[in-house]
Amino acid sequence: MEVNIFYLAVIGAIIAYIYHRVTRNNDYFHDKPIPSLAVKPFFGASAPLLLKQATFSDFIHSIYNKFPSVKVLGVFDTTMPMFVIRDPQLIKRVGVKDFDHFLDHRPTFGQSDESDNPHALFAKTLFALNGQRWRDMRATLSPAFTGSKMRQMFQLMEECIQAMIRHLETDLKQKGSMEVEMKDVLSRLAMDVIASCAFGLKVNCFEDRENEFLKHAKKMMLFGRFTVFLKIMAFRWFPEIASRFGLDVIDKEQAVYFSSIIKDTVQTRESKGIIRHDMIDLLLQARKGTLKHQQETEVHEGFATVHESDVGNGQMAKAMTEPEMIAQCLVFLLGGFDTVSTAGTFLIYELIRNPDIQEKLYQEILETEKSLNGKPLSYDALQGMKYMDMVVSEALRMWPPAPATDRLCVRDYVLDDGEGLRFTIDKGTCVWIPIHGLHHDPQYFPNPERFDPERFSDANKANINLDVYLPFGIGPRNCIGSRFALMELKAIVYHMLLKFPFQRSENTQIPLKLKKGFVALSTEKGMFMQLQARS
Repeated sequence: MEVNIFYLAVIGAIIAYIYHRVTRNNDYFHDKPIPSLAVKPFFGASAPLLLKQATFSDFIHSIYNKFPSVKVLGVFDTTMPMFVIRDPQLIKRVGVKDFDHFLDHRPTFGQSDESDNPHALFAKTLFALNGQRWRDMRATLSPAFTGSKMRQMFQLMEECIQAMIRHLETDLKQKGSMEVEMKDVLSRLAMDVIASCAFGLKVNCFEDRENEFLKHAKKMMLFGRFTVFLKIMAFRWFPEIASRFGLDVIDKEQAVYFSSIIKDTVQTRESKGIIRHDMIDLLLQARKGTLKHQQETEVHEGFATVHESDVGNGQMAKAMTEPEMIAQCLVFLLGGFDTVSTAGTFLIYELIRNPDIQEKLYQEILETEKSLNGKPLSYDALQGMKYMDMVVSEALRMWPPAPATDRLCVRDYVLDDGEGLRFTIDKGTCVWIPIHGLHHDPQYFPNPERFDPERFSDANKANINLDVYLPFGIGPRNCIGSRFALMELKAIVYHMLLKFPFQRSENTQIPLKLKKGFVALSTEKGMFMQLQARS
């Protein structure tokens, strides 16, 4: 009996300790002059999201609209105090002007791991790095994502897209017409593109549907597995313990697999002098210190393209290590695979819903094709398509792949709007920028639920507040791969629409229903469409 009482006491003490750990800051916003949402133990205000009662986009939208007249409100995301900033001027101040106070991302996935473990790769990626290590890596990588480098990689991307078109055309010759699930189609294409451009491999996920590269990549996708969710929760609730045990979002099996690919590719290229103008070539130049900023030729760039800040013009303080080089290839896979396939899926969905817009875009594609006089599509020709850019920009407004972005406050910051709102955002807390809420605010985008590319016409786009249009984030910590993503997205739509009209099938879900819970933007049952060759 005494033993049982002892064990019960120990269990009770552990439960009390855990409860104290996860609720100790619950009254944090009480002395701040801003409203805040109610807090639930373990979940904060995120219970609807974590319990799969709401989609991520709807969750951010509901927070954004909770107090429509305020500039800032407080939210607990599990145990982390988050300042949700709704005001465009304050967003710009936090994201750009006073960026040095908000240098890092929230330490959700083990960014604090500074170990030299070669298999703990996520902590070495550009996304996860902090402070000066991030500055050095951003400065090193930024020349790899300029327009001139995109021109060099464009042919590699084109080869992958043409292979997909040939595969679909072969199937259509046999079937005449067929229903396809576009997320699956675009995911396979995105994997081919990343394998080619970031790993130097030709895998063809359409012909070899279960190849090793694809299987390992699927296992590594962040939000696809329950074990990854548990790791994320461990980092949120007990970050010190998670880091001490060396937890990494990327499992050792996948880390070893992709590391071996990159090491073999690097060894082959260096021994044989192979130059392919892909990401590995650029990273090898970065390791040798020969990847430099160059004066860019003036070209028309997409409205959604984010531009590099001065942080990218410095020099790296130390050489890039081999594990760091491997990690950047992996973050290219993690960041580029789902973002492009998701954006393309929702863009095609809107073109199915709006056949008049689809037809206008098709006519521009035909005009561009004619102007090429039989030559293959070029990067500059793609960049010159104004209506294409309007359509893509509007799709990214309606369906931003990241419904929100965060910044960690690295030193105390006094937020002052100059109109009486003044308080301190304390070091160690976070800022949330509610992208989905901003993109769907009628104050900035009238009739926001309407798909209207004309918002981004030459006559109208000057009226758009750039501080609230944030499909690729804001400030020095924005998405470094925006040019690559936009290039790929436009090239996909160009080639597909040239060959096939986008048509509704019997399983096309309108309106689309999104997956609920702590997952990236995705549909509940896929996005089906009918495919047939143009006559």
